[in-house]
Amino acid sequence: MKYIVILGDGMADEPLEQLGGKTPLDHASTPVMDELASKGELGLAKTVPDSMKPGSDVANLAVLGYDPTKNYSGRSPLEALSVGVAMAEDDVVFRCNIVTLTEDEPYAEKTILDHSSGEISTEDADILMDAVREAFDNDSFRFYTGTSYREITVWDRGQVVDLYQPHDHLGQVIGPYLPQQPDLRRMMEKSFEILNNHPLNLHRAAQGKNKANCLWFWGAGTKPGISNYYDKFGVHGAMISAVDLLKGIAVGAGMENIHVPGATGGLETDYVGKAEAAVKALLEDGKDFVYIHVEAPDEMGHQGSIEKKIRAIESIDAKVVGVVREMMDESGEDYRILITPDHPTPIRCRTHTSDPVPFVLYDSTKPADQGCDFTEKDAKQSGIFVDHGYELIRKLIGG
Repeated sequence: MKYIVILGDGMADEPLEQLGGKTPLDHASTPVMDELASKGELGLAKTVPDSMKPGSDVANLAVLGYDPTKNYSGRSPLEALSVGVAMAEDDVVFRCNIVTLTEDEPYAEKTILDHSSGEISTEDADILMDAVREAFDNDSFRFYTGTSYREITVWDRGQVVDLYQPHDHLGQVIGPYLPQQPDLRRMMEKSFEILNNHPLNLHRAAQGKNKANCLWFWGAGTKPGISNYYDKFGVHGAMISAVDLLKGIAVGAGMENIHVPGATGGLETDYVGKAEAAVKALLEDGKDFVYIHVEAPDEMGHQGSIEKKIRAIESIDAKVVGVVREMMDESGEDYRILITPDHPTPIRCRTHTSDPVPFVLYDSTKPADQGCDFTEKDAKQSGIFVDHGYELIRKLIGG
């Protein structure tokens, strides 16, 4: 038996007036996921404990089978693992976005326009991070390039402080959300002076792109402790994701990270490449379990784009779920597949919520006939509710 998770990050949503009271998942054309829902087990799962913030870190840990209340030490340390950052027990690690701020106002009166600087390329981000490292690297703070706009800062013997996520405050004046910690605030202000008129940003502006003109610290945490996945679940696993967070979780869990060259974490990611890499890992490379993470619906939710979120969902259905299912059926190998978001990212608020998410669990050896679709509404009407999201993986692997 082979085991597959297809995680559409932020795919769940709320009914929208613009869609006639449907959610993007309900409105999208998803014939493959609907068929699997009709032939499998459909329900709702609570992936974010009431005591925790609804982040992709917490929710993906839960879907992978880890209890976030016991295994979570912060988002940024997980991302740091993915880029090989060495962490001491007393280090504090921060996510360090390169964001786009308005230019004309005094610093605290600027508005945050884009948490991703137009999904800046890793190559461009690294050029800007070289300037940041030249200005700020010292015995206390170290800066590392991650993927795209997602960079890493390590504070030697630092403090875990409360910080605001930039994607929660798009279009808002930044003053109320700036760090109270003086070193962090000073570096953020100084970074705007360094980056706003950097030659790369002047070139980006001339091309009509958003400037990547300021650092934004958030997601503080300490060195993580995640148990080995094979020891915990008895399967040899692989992760396929373009996002450092998921790659870092895989490193901590002793799973293999599979690199797909066209995987970007954006709307135009190589969906088919991810699907094909997953099947190869299962059928040719001896893996028992593969976790396919697709970031696009979450990014489109943060952007507030209904059309693009629907397009991301339809791409997952046709180019990931459809390809995986067809290839696995042709192979003759028995498999179980779990399809779920990690959390909702509603268009209404353009950020994560803690609402339960729909899931479908399909077993190729036990197809059912339930006559339902993969939607939030049908999942709720099923009456199946998993109180703790980390129990989903036991349903997948344990049957």
